[in-house]
Amino acid sequence: MRIVLAQINPIVGSLKYNHDKIIKAIHEAIHKSADLIVFPELALCGYPPEDLLLMSSFILETEEKLKSIATFTKGITAIVGTVRQNLSNVGKPLFNSAAIITDQKIIGFQDKTLLPTYNVFDERRYFEPSIHTSIWEISGKKIAITICEDIWQQREHKAEFSDSRYHKSPIDELVKLKPDVVLNLSSSPFSINHLKARVAVCSKAATKINAPFLYCNQVGANDSLIFDGRSLSFDNKGQLMGIAKGFEEDLFVVDLPFNREPAIIVENILLDMYQALVLGVEDYFNKLGFKKAVIGLSGGIDSALVACIAVDALGKENVLCIAMPSRFSSADSLEDARVLSKNLGCELKEISIEEPFCKYLELLEPHFENKDFDTTEENLQARIRGMILMAFSNKFGSIVLSTGNKSELALGYCTLYGDMCGGLAVISDLTKSEVYGLSKWINRKQEIIPWNTITKPPTAELKHNQKDQDTLPDYEIVDQVLTNYLDDHLSPLEISSKLQIPLPLVEDLVKRIHQNEYKRKQAPPGLRISEKAFTVGRRFPIVQRWI
Repeated sequence: MRIVLAQINPIVGSLKYNHDKIIKAIHEAIHKSADLIVFPELALCGYPPEDLLLMSSFILETEEKLKSIATFTKGITAIVGTVRQNLSNVGKPLFNSAAIITDQKIIGFQDKTLLPTYNVFDERRYFEPSIHTSIWEISGKKIAITICEDIWQQREHKAEFSDSRYHKSPIDELVKLKPDVVLNLSSSPFSINHLKARVAVCSKAATKINAPFLYCNQVGANDSLIFDGRSLSFDNKGQLMGIAKGFEEDLFVVDLPFNREPAIIVENILLDMYQALVLGVEDYFNKLGFKKAVIGLSGGIDSALVACIAVDALGKENVLCIAMPSRFSSADSLEDARVLSKNLGCELKEISIEEPFCKYLELLEPHFENKDFDTTEENLQARIRGMILMAFSNKFGSIVLSTGNKSELALGYCTLYGDMCGGLAVISDLTKSEVYGLSKWINRKQEIIPWNTITKPPTAELKHNQKDQDTLPDYEIVDQVLTNYLDDHLSPLEISSKLQIPLPLVEDLVKRIHQNEYKRKQAPPGLRISEKAFTVGRRFPIVQRWI
């Protein structure tokens, strides 16, 4: 039996585009003499469709597009992820479903059983869970179909998965049904090290059911979520037999029974992070219909990394960098910006903010009489730069890429309407330590980012001789506390004991995280690459007194 896992990149809500992409993949699968082609979860409407699902016209058009797809399946079976109406008038109005289409006829649906509501997921808002798991006779084989979360009961639970303990397990039900092959339609977002968890879960399911297990995952980026593809195939002993391409579309052919050696995954975390961010930027622009980006290039490491990602995602001709020095900017920083833009081949404009800064100081002087220079004047510079970037954005139809990292956003070391302005926060889910690690990785073969940018102490250069560590602990300490608090939900006391960091310091950092929630609520959408990003999947009130 030949099965094609159609790892495609749909656009949320673009039903015609997704419809045409699915039909094209079906034609290619027929050309490859496939018996069966499998598409990702909700491939027809794109994942996650969110409140588009509340629009009846959207649901009805989705159903019409599914009927159209069926007409192109002569001689092949297609399993298409879609939504369908729950006509029982009990429970939620929709099902997250897999349509089984054989030889131009929709023969049935397998609905998703387990509907996640943790982290980035909120599926119980829209969907009713399936009440039964079926076996489908396809090409003389008994085929079982699961959808994404249906297999994740096999995972060892962590704290953030505590609300995903369901009353039933589709995998346990399939053990009794003894299928010949198990398929899984997924839209599983990328996060660092998540591939290992996927492999472990799929392997455990294959072993438990004692059947080959094929996992088809979406690829592409939709808003903050990035999908890495890397569809998988396993034999009945749980051995990984193959893996599709990462971060790009792929029609992954699986021939059963397997007649090859088991596959080996060699992970490169930094490469994965970089490819994810490049794909995130590329799809954000392409799917919104934009081509050009504008970046404030300070000569610091954060903006340098964002510029590298933008050039790889959009092309050097579509990236404009603007250096905006003030009286506090060092000559080294301006030179680093020049060298980087030359290395990347993108345009650099130099616009001094000294004159408007002086005008603002003059304007405000009578009102700030006898007040010392402080963060007020520092932030004026950031906001002037933000206005300049947004002016270029408006005039030339570009998107401003903000350059703040996760460590800065966590502690509020950023300026509203200044360096926080923009249409996409590219590295908002990278800690400062990860920014350094990824920047060094970029330079692994040759110097792209000037080494001076990487080695000099981090500074916002908003006053004389300013260094980040004037008001922040070392980023190594900050990032360890962030990871333990945000990802693992450890208390300050637990973090202090685990990391051997003084409790008052940990408490101060945690307090800063919560005090700056109001800033993050106003930040641009960011690209998620960790289990706990500030963009989606983390919900805390601005006003609260727990911490």
